[in-house]
Parts: sequence; structure tokens; C-alpha cells
Amino acid sequence: MSTDPRSTHPDLRARGVRLAYDNRLVVDGLDLAVPPGRITAVVGANACGKSTLLRALARLLAPKDGTVQLDGKALHSIPTRELAQRLGILPQSPVAPEGLTVIDLVNRGRSPHQTWWRQWSRGDERAVHEALAATNMTDLADRPVDELSGGQRQRAWIAMAVAQGTPVLLLDEPTTYLDLAHQIDVLDLITDLNRREDRTIVMVLHDLNHACRYADHVIAMKAGRIAAEGSPGEVITAQTVADVFDLRCRVSVDPVSGTPLVVPMGRHHHDAEPVEKVAEVEEAAEAAARVP
Repeated sequence: MSTDPRSTHPDLRARGVRLAYDNRLVVDGLDLAVPPGRITAVVGANACGKSTLLRALARLLAPKDGTVQLDGKALHSIPTRELAQRLGILPQSPVAPEGLTVIDLVNRGRSPHQTWWRQWSRGDERAVHEALAATNMTDLADRPVDELSGGQRQRAWIAMAVAQGTPVLLLDEPTTYLDLAHQIDVLDLITDLNRREDRTIVMVLHDLNHACRYADHVIAMKAGRIAAEGSPGEVITAQTVADVFDLRCRVSVDPVSGTPLVVPMGRHHHDAEPVEKVAEVEEAAEAAARVP
């Protein structure tokens, strides 16, 4: 695709970042280096600072202290148009103007590449159509965005981000309000962007099992700090889930992906019985499968 990001991965990192809304401190003294060319999932309980951190990485929120840097330069020192060519963000629950069609929305992704002396070009046209094809939205290009289903609408916004052509893409809870099938569809699409186009992806997710399946790197946050980070197998343990979410669970192996599988345990469930019950269910299923 002509919209492929540049071959070298940008270096996005935060150094000693303190983030606040008015006088309410949300993130305190955080250091972070985004793994280049990988998919990173940021997880944590509500109000732990996940989305606030993403806003800072996208220059939507200025740090009270510390800096966010892209290739060694403070984000706020980079001209807006240049930054928009290198870093894109899909916020949580974006809203399109009423009546805006899918193709008009995706066209907006090309704005950072245009100037008063360089308006719409064949390259822009090609980038938009390739983005529509990559997200399976070509047949819906002329539909108003506000008439689409939740999954289709999310793919339309992702298509806009694809057309923008940035090597780094930040997504704030891209599966929010979607049913399970559409969640998987969107996460598969995000994985395609990483694997086919070598984009660096950072996304905030609520579902730990989705984070384990789709991310190469997981950052678990608690009270504005990083509680743990590393591969899904290193981070998503029963102890980390208990520490970060205050939730008892069992962590086993996902039979589909081989990644950690988190099974939550509430007050009405006891951890002395589940293994035996699972074994009984599996034996019954195997016996039923053997019946001609």
C-alpha cells in the first residue's frame, strides 16, 4: 500500500510525566518507552490513568512535569502538521458531523498531507481507497456514518486513521460498545495494520483476555503508575490481577491462542471446585463427540 508508514519505527516515550486535570493529579512520575513496531495494550481499573496517558502520548494533554518525546523531540516542539503525519489517535467514542459519509470521513485523514500549494492529489485518492479496502468499507463508502452499525462505524474511523498513514496509531478503547463479534473484527483489523503495514499500535483495552490475545506488550496501570509491563505471560498473572483490579481469578492457558486466559472469581464462586467441574464438562463433551 502506498500509505505504508516509513520503514524506521518512531521512538515514542514518556519521561517523568505528571498529568493532571486542573489540580487533580492522575498520572504521577511515569516513565514509558513504547515498543516500536509492536502492539501494546494498556490495561487497568477505571480511573487509573489509562486514557489520560494516551491523551498525553497524542499531545492532547500537556504534562504538568516531564516530557513526552517522539524521536528525542518533545511532542509540543513538533509542528502540528508534522506530528499529524507521524502519529494518529482514535479517541473513545468519536462522533462524526450529522450526514457525513464514510468516504468524506476517510478523506479527512489526508488533511495533514495537504497544504495551500498542494491540495487533493492522486496519491490522496489512492490512499483513501486503499484504506476503505483494508477495512472492508468500500461498499459502504457513500453511506452516512450515523446510519452505520457500531462495528461498521468503528471500522470507518479506523479507515480514516489508516488513510492518515501514520507509523504510530493510538486507540482509546476501540472495542467499547461493540458486541463480541465486532470486537474481534476490530481487533483483527488492528492486528492487520501492525503485521501488514508495520505500524506501532498502542491501545487501551478493558478486556484482559483480548489484551493477552492481541498484544505483544502489556502495560498494567494502577493509581497513575505502571504496576507491571512486559509480555502478556509476564504481566497477566493472578497476583497482578489481584493487585491491579482487586479481583480474585484463575489464570490458565487460552486453548486457541496459547496466551494467558483470565477466569474471574466472584463472591459466589469457590476456588476449590472449578478444576474438577471443568474436567467433568470436558469429559462429557469428549464422550458426546465419540457417539456416532
